Amino acid sequence: MTLTAIARKVERGERLSPADGVVLLREADLSLLRTLASLVRYRKHPAPEVTYVVGRNLSYTNVCWVQCTFCAFYRLPGEEGAWTLTREEILAKVQEVVTLGGTEILFQGGLNPALKIGWYEETFRAIKAAFPVHLHALSPAELLYLAKISGLSLAATLERLKRAGLDSIPGGGAEILVDAVRQEISPLKDTAEEWLACMRTAHHLGIPSSATMMYGSVETPEQRVEHLCRIRAIQDETRGFTAFIAWNYQPDHTALGGTRTDGIDHLRTVAVARLMLDNIPSLQASWVTQGPEIARTSLFYGVNDFGSTVLEEKVVSAAGATWLLSLDEILGSIRSAGFTPRRRNTRYERLE
Repeated sequence: MTLTAIARKVERGERLSPADGVVLLREADLSLLRTLASLVRYRKHPAPEVTYVVGRNLSYTNVCWVQCTFCAFYRLPGEEGAWTLTREEILAKVQEVVTLGGTEILFQGGLNPALKIGWYEETFRAIKAAFPVHLHALSPAELLYLAKISGLSLAATLERLKRAGLDSIPGGGAEILVDAVRQEISPLKDTAEEWLACMRTAHHLGIPSSATMMYGSVETPEQRVEHLCRIRAIQDETRGFTAFIAWNYQPDHTALGGTRTDGIDHLRTVAVARLMLDNIPSLQASWVTQGPEIARTSLFYGVNDFGSTVLEEKVVSAAGATWLLSLDEILGSIRSAGFTPRRRNTRYERLE
């Protein structure tokens, strides 16, 4: 299909096919992508506003046995530099963000064989007993492994964690949801179908999640679009994804190596994601990997949310991403692009 025909489909509000997505990713210029992605963005969010949430990333352990070749964060069990936070350290980190008025804790780590489900239940209950925060916790990889080592079904694991305080699930570990890619960059990790099945199960249990894509490692444009279509298909079934976040692979200090994709590729990718993911309400900026200028520009390519204040970041920063922005810098970035900042919670409910 030609770019003109695809543009007309977008204008009519018709769903794009995988082939349409590949043509856009490979052939469309930035001007066309900006026009089309903005059209869809304003259909979903008519007001010239960009939302954000005050929260922090809380990495509770770097111990992980999976050895993904794109990761510079993990340490094997018993390896020098391996660590797991104590309960007191975790609560102190939550206190820091609550003191700043924060509402979200993004709680993720490695696949640590020493931590069974009781540890997570006790930790979640302790956090919830002390602080009025939303626990956006544990990627599918963590949940699938936790169920296995705890001798539980995935559904039972999720139900127990939900009772202990789990509110929603971050979409980490998706990378590219194509097994040929996953076998190359993370052969010991869950399959694409296992990741999707985890999200499907969580959604049916009333646990919403975000969805992500780490692009720019070894995948083709066709595989990026396949990833988007698999996310879209689950959303058709469950309506459980609240947002989509794309970030580029960070190669420094990793076994996989390679090069870092540029900001132009990021704008192309988020614009095509906005056009393909017609059933996901929000697209989130990726300023931690892209920096404030590209993140701000992405607001004109379909992105309507600036994400979290983060406070600290240990995973992608280990592989070379160095951006951290203060709340004032986030607000300034939104305003300098001509939008009004609106604070939200993790459920995308406005707080102001």
